[in-house]
Amino acid sequence: MKANCKISFPRFGNYNIAIEILMKLGLECDYIDAPLTTKKTLEIGTKYSPDFVCTPFKYQLGGYIEAIEAGANTLIQVGGPCRLGYYGELHEQILKDLGYDVKFINMAEADFAKPLTFYNEFKKINPKLNLKKVTSTLLLVVKIVDAIDKIEDFIRQNIGFEKNEGDFDLLHREFLAELRTVRTKKELNQTYKKYYTRLKNVETNKPTHPLQVGLIGEYYTIMDPYSNHYIEKELAKKGMIIKRWMNITNSFFNAPEQEIKKSIKDYAKYDMGATSMYTVKCALDYAKDGFDGIIHIKSFGCTPEIDAMPVLQRISEDYKIPIIYFSFDSQTSDVGINTRIEAFHDMIIMRKEKKK
Repeated sequence: MKANCKISFPRFGNYNIAIEILMKLGLECDYIDAPLTTKKTLEIGTKYSPDFVCTPFKYQLGGYIEAIEAGANTLIQVGGPCRLGYYGELHEQILKDLGYDVKFINMAEADFAKPLTFYNEFKKINPKLNLKKVTSTLLLVVKIVDAIDKIEDFIRQNIGFEKNEGDFDLLHREFLAELRTVRTKKELNQTYKKYYTRLKNVETNKPTHPLQVGLIGEYYTIMDPYSNHYIEKELAKKGMIIKRWMNITNSFFNAPEQEIKKSIKDYAKYDMGATSMYTVKCALDYAKDGFDGIIHIKSFGCTPEIDAMPVLQRISEDYKIPIIYFSFDSQTSDVGINTRIEAFHDMIIMRKEKKK
């Protein structure tokens, strides 16, 4: 029996596919897919947000309003590892002040160390929730997220070398469309193997020693393509292997905190909060692995990542690896980003030539 709600969640990369399956299959709710993030989304969010709040807050608020206008009457706020985890109540109050009458489910109140707390939050959406069904669906959703991350990781490391422009993007869109229809682990495995094989068979022209660039930075902006102005595509056009560790799978399931702290102890004695430890760890790994450059991405005013920047400078100096910093806000220009990428690209090519 379906719950009497039309639920939605703001766009966040391609992870909305997993959210949709969780809501439809596990919680038996109607899901309203939030409109694609556009300039309008940010304009709406900026208009009703406090001036100096981070850009992810504005994207999410704009996404909520667009979802409501698309028919949603229940919204999910999952929070985050930084101040974003406290923004649910503020989003809710802003929406109420604007006259929107919607139900708000703040998943920041759930605790990963206590799985039952998630079930309790889900019951607010559907009081007749079936524990067995939602558990099995959650396990499937975790696998779906992992499949998305693996496919996208393969693409970002190879798309810059495709012989026929658009081959990878076409297969990626087909994969995501088919993924929406998955309802069992068997179907998921078949879909993943099918598209991974097809992606591997895409003709590429990769040089023997291509440029390698590592992406590091703030959790939301680095993972949401619109928020970072599709910087990965711009880098790929320059013929680079792009490596980005930060994704949902790695940050939730492949991040042993104590090991990470130990590995960066020469550079960071204390945890600076949010994803800063991962930022330092990945920068150090890329430097040790001989990458040609590192790109640091964050939203304007992200305190943990600002704190990490002096540490990154030390790594840059110690390993002689260039790092460029991008800070995104509602006024960021595509032209400015592309100009800086062009200059960075030219610099690392010259450095590579000198080393020969």
